[in-house]
Amino acid sequence: MSSIRTTEQLGNALRAARKQLGLTQPQLALSAGVGVRFIVDLEAGKPTLRLENVLRVIDALGGEIQLTGLPSTPAVNPEG
Repeated sequence: MSSIRTTEQLGNALRAARKQLGLTQPQLALSAGVGVRFIVDLEAGKPTLRLENVLRVIDALGGEIQLTGLPSTPAVNPEG
């Protein structure tokens, strides 16, 4: 599992996964239901992308997001 802390690290990890699966950027874009430009920007580490589309790409690559180091349940504020 990769530790991702920046948009550049995410882009690099997704590019590596795409290449390992033997997919071109257009093939991945079609599979994920996004545009090729989105894949190009994502792999370049562009910080202002729609999270929904990022998750679609991760899913199309067979991956998932796991958060670590966060509380497992949200803290409840009794005062609302």
